[in-house]
Amino acid sequence: MAFGDPTKYWQLDVSKVQDVPWDEAVMKASQEYRNRMHNLCCDNCHSHVAYALNLMQYDGKSNWNMVHIAVYLLLYGKYTGIGGFLKTWLPFLLIVAVFLIFVFVF
Repeated sequence: MAFGDPTKYWQLDVSKVQDVPWDEAVMKASQEYRNRMHNLCCDNCHSHVAYALNLMQYDGKSNWNMVHIAVYLLLYGKYTGIGGFLKTWLPFLLIVAVFLIFVFVF
């Protein structure tokens, strides 16, 4: 993976697939994204997942995008474990701690 292993996941419900079967939608999305360059801001793994969800019309929607995926991950996602939680939050918390030390000590 370009940005490291996943640290959080959102468990989907196969019964909410309405159009293209799950495996077929994932395969088509992977074929579409096979030759695309993933980047941090515009066309990333969240876009890849959104493409598959749109194909299968997951939960009756066909307007999934990377913002929707990020919000659903934030609200409904689970960490892969304590390591996933630490990889997600430890860098941010260290930066905040250093900032607060400089603000209140110096």
